[in-house]
Formats: sequence, C-alpha cells, structure tokens
Amino acid sequence: MSSGTPYAEVIGDPIAQSKSPLIHNFWLDALGLAGDYRRRHVTAEGLAAYIAERGADPGWRGCNVTMPHKAAVMDLVADPGDVRGTIGAMNTVVRQRDGSLIGTNTDAAGFYAPLAELDLEGAPVVVVGAGGAARAVLFALARAKVGHVTILNRSPLKAMGLLATFGLKGEALALDAPLPPAALLVNSSSLGMAGQPPLDIDLAPLPDDAIVYDLVYSPLRTGLLAAAEARGLDTVDGLDMLIGQAALAFELFFGAPPPEGRDEELRALLTA
Repeated sequence: MSSGTPYAEVIGDPIAQSKSPLIHNFWLDALGLAGDYRRRHVTAEGLAAYIAERGADPGWRGCNVTMPHKAAVMDLVADPGDVRGTIGAMNTVVRQRDGSLIGTNTDAAGFYAPLAELDLEGAPVVVVGAGGAARAVLFALARAKVGHVTILNRSPLKAMGLLATFGLKGEALALDAPLPPAALLVNSSSLGMAGQPPLDIDLAPLPDDAIVYDLVYSPLRTGLLAAAEARGLDTVDGLDMLIGQAALAFELFFGAPPPEGRDEELRALLTA
C-alpha cells in the first residue's frame, strides 16, 4: 500500500528500458512537488491483479501503460472518452478521487505535438508498422486531414483494416515495398530499436522537403534518421513524442503542468 507520498508508475513487459521515470521525476523535482514515479514490471498474467491492487491505494495516482498491455488494460478500467472506439489502445490509467479508474491515450497528442505548426491537410504520408503506436499515429493523422496514406507492414491485410478504422484513404504494402513519394514518413514500428532488426528503406523517392519521424528513442539517432540527415531531410526523433505524451500524463497524475523552458535540460538528461 501507499507510503503517503503520491506516486505513479509505468508498467510493461519488459520495462527496464523505459525512460519515463527520468522524465516525470525531473519535472517533480523542478516544480518542488512531493511525489515519485517508478517502473513496475507487470506481466500479461499479472495485469488484472496489479490494476485491482493499485486501484485500492489512495497514494497511487495512476500509471502509464506500455507494451504489451495497451489493448488488454481497456477491459479493466472505465473508458469515458471512448478510447476503445477511436484509437483502440490505452497508454494512461488515472485514479479518480472517488477511487474509480479511467483510461485515456496521450500518445496521439504526444506524437502530433512536433507537427502541430505544419499544414498536413491533403499531404501524402507513409507509416511503417500497424501496432498500438501506429493506431495513435493514424488517429492523429486522420484529425490532421492528411491525404493518401501508405502503410508498410509485415501483414498488409492488418494494415488495411487500420486504414478503414480511421477513415483514411490509402493502401497497405509489404514492408519491403518501394517507398512512394511522401511529405511525411513515420516509423511506428520497433525496427531500428536496440536489439531489433534495422529498418532498411531507400529514402530516394522522398522529396527534398519531406520530414522523417522515428518513434524509436533507443538509440535516439536511429539508422533511419541518420539516412534522412544524410539526405538533408528534416527529422523528428522519438524523444519528442515520449516527452509530449508524458507531459499530458504528468498533469493528470500530479495536477500541474510540467515546468516551461526546461526541455533542453531534460533532453540532455535523457541522452546522457
């Protein structure tokens, strides 16, 4: 049970790689708030027991949810924003003052934050992957009214279903299909992550003003981003989404927005 200090956690299997505790505890210290944020290894078999146990602890403010629990957790908490019917994956659970638990998704807004100043309406986009992260990406892209969307995935059939789910026009191709011209290329898969196979894509078809966005943040400079930089393309790395989604969750957990003007300091801490 709680020690009296409010706390939140990030849960997943595996979980040792998560940088979320660094982010949230940096913000807590910067704001002088009492609180703690921890990693918690939770298996698929232990998820329901974890949610029940923590939900009974008034000191527990909630948790961020990472792989492989983003779909399963939807069966264990209330869903007032219809996350199931929209994004189809939850990454944040919040304990209300009455002890009830609600789930939401901060990934979509976190993903879109670095792109918010751009006009992507009608722009062609390529997304690599069709998992939980891709769902948040496609939800945000649909809201931005992008144009033709090409999904590259091991299973094109699964990817086609996602296009239909989010009302996007486009096509699904095999992972090794040639890249079509696009204004934005997003890697939402684990390819290129430490311990995973590389993402080998020929970027030559992209126009000179294209943006390459890789959600992977370990390593921060992935092979995809290195190839994009070699071509002189603008890039967005995985820390932007990680920090963006964490900022929304932090306010839900601890009742205050993160401190302003400290992002460079935080990025230096995360890349040390």
